[in-house]
Amino acid sequence: MCAVVIGSGRKVFEFLPTNFNKKKYIINYGVPKNDILAEIQNMAKKQCLNNTEWPRIDKINAWMISAETATFMKCGGLGMVASELPENFNTVFGKEGHSISIITPMYLGDTGKKKAELIDGVYYGAEGKSVPVKLIKTIKMLFAGKYKLRSFDVEIYEGKFNGVTYYFLRNDRFFGINPAPKNPSGQTGCYVLNADNVDEVERFAFFSKVVYTMLETALSAKNKEWVLPNILIANDWHSGALSGLTKYLTLAKVFIGKMTRENADKIKDIPIIHIAHHMGYQGWDYDNTSRILNSLYEDLATLVLKNAKAVKNSNARTQNTLIVSDTYNQASGNMHLADRIITVSKNYMEEVSNEKSFGFDFRDILKIRKNYRTFFGIVNGYEKRLISPNKQKISEINDFFKITDFKFYDEKSLNVKLHNKRECMKLLSRLATDAEYKDKTIPLVDLYKFDDIASLSGEVDKIPIICMTSRMVEQKGYDMAIHAILHIIDRYKNSPDNFPIFILGGAGNKDLYSDLMMLKDNAKQMFRDFAKRIFVFRGYKDEFAYSVQLAADFYMMPSYFEPCGLTQMEAMAKGTLPIATSTGGLVDTINDGVDGFRTEAFFAGKEKIYGSNAAAQRLQNNLNAYEDVLDKAIRCYYTAPEIMHKMQQQAMKDDFSWSCDGGSVYKYYNLFKTGMI
Repeated sequence: MCAVVIGSGRKVFEFLPTNFNKKKYIINYGVPKNDILAEIQNMAKKQCLNNTEWPRIDKINAWMISAETATFMKCGGLGMVASELPENFNTVFGKEGHSISIITPMYLGDTGKKKAELIDGVYYGAEGKSVPVKLIKTIKMLFAGKYKLRSFDVEIYEGKFNGVTYYFLRNDRFFGINPAPKNPSGQTGCYVLNADNVDEVERFAFFSKVVYTMLETALSAKNKEWVLPNILIANDWHSGALSGLTKYLTLAKVFIGKMTRENADKIKDIPIIHIAHHMGYQGWDYDNTSRILNSLYEDLATLVLKNAKAVKNSNARTQNTLIVSDTYNQASGNMHLADRIITVSKNYMEEVSNEKSFGFDFRDILKIRKNYRTFFGIVNGYEKRLISPNKQKISEINDFFKITDFKFYDEKSLNVKLHNKRECMKLLSRLATDAEYKDKTIPLVDLYKFDDIASLSGEVDKIPIICMTSRMVEQKGYDMAIHAILHIIDRYKNSPDNFPIFILGGAGNKDLYSDLMMLKDNAKQMFRDFAKRIFVFRGYKDEFAYSVQLAADFYMMPSYFEPCGLTQMEAMAKGTLPIATSTGGLVDTINDGVDGFRTEAFFAGKEKIYGSNAAAQRLQNNLNAYEDVLDKAIRCYYTAPEIMHKMQQQAMKDDFSWSCDGGSVYKYYNLFKTGMI
């Protein structure tokens, strides 16, 4: 498209130059003579400093915009929030006419571990759930093809599940999940590099653009399929481009006469609440920076970028709201421009706004936002009825494994855990000795040299089971776990009968799996009998993870950062005590010595983030701190069984449900209504 000159000779219709970020491209924020451009330039300051009046909202009609949902495509905790917050909100407040709907891609394809398909009007998601859907509209929008912008059709399907309306967005090029041959091994589900060579950043930039187009479509008198929402909930970086589109693109269109000011304000003034989960995941894309920005803002990309001035801060890398340094960063737009930022625990809010190693380039922005009360922490809820020992689920697990007889228990019958420990030992031993059985039950889970420990079943009250079945990513601290286990090997070399059973693994990084295999091999060289008690696997099967937690006494969480953490809540609900680092939401949800164990100190590099000066001086680093707390937990098991029992009972009594008294769903309601919690 050619540049068009208007007014005093300014070029308006202008794409960003290809690879502009790889050349010297200086943005000078001059004083704009036009009121609209001045509004764009001052937008980030206005948003961060709380210089807007929260709109009056009588009946909440919110859209939860999420790349993941626990119901149909889950890779982490953000998918749980996407499903459970709307479900609980609608249950509690639906009778008053309030509602949250979910906007999410319709993923189709098969990654080998995740499969989703649409058959005869029924969408079968990747998590074993299905929902009848109907095609309600097809919209068109411009986005990058292989080489240049072109028009794409997006089919919008509507379905209802657990009291929530879902809008599924279908475009097979962007939301197909059949992987490319060169897809990295750790990328699965909605994060694959797909067969059309669309990666996660481009996929979710497209996602944000579709949602924006839905907002524009809602203004048309011809549209009857959905109404304009009055709250937008952007669930993490995947929908991070949305604020730039609603706050910038609308005004830019007014500037060139493509949109009326009235319609622009209807979209621009919808409050956007950005839920930040892992600050380490932001949606970077250096190579495709200009391509993505041109796709989002089309021929207004240069106009928008040159006026996307950040709120004043001390970080030279974040002077522009759409790029960090010279790289497209999908989270950045919402960090600067959303009406409110929510992170998923109070302690993580403090960490990311005070420590650069947690807040990264956005530390200064978040500190400003916290001071001006546009940034809050709300602990993620969790449906306790879904994570507590469940009779139906336990029955299904026994049917799945065929050989097990796991039993239900609650805080009043914790002795049943001993029975479940025997059943877990039986299962591990069968998986170790019967390859055919293993291949039939958990074919996609790799096991490394499992050993038969059936002979230990008579000693279940004397041997703790310690598990760690989280995603295998660096954040989860598998290296800390290995370091601490090696310490325990050395500590118990003179009392080998007391060495715990460790069950370690999950889906994710091959290198971390190699490290766990090396742990088992090293243990075998040091103390052969100890190695038999270390079970290492790679992959995920819900039935296997659930059965391990039914049996385990402890759950290891040596996280380097943990914005909220849901796994510790899940473990606690089963009387499995977390052994955790004192970071993020682990501080907010685990009461050390009461319902779990936490490190006495936590460090970012050499700097103490949590704990007393005396503890920090004694422990010096996270490796020592975690080694210390693991040792403390095991000693409690052996020397203070009554205390251990009380801790397990308290852990099972704890309730983090969304809608319990004072639960998070009520905080979100206040936020939607007033902009405050």
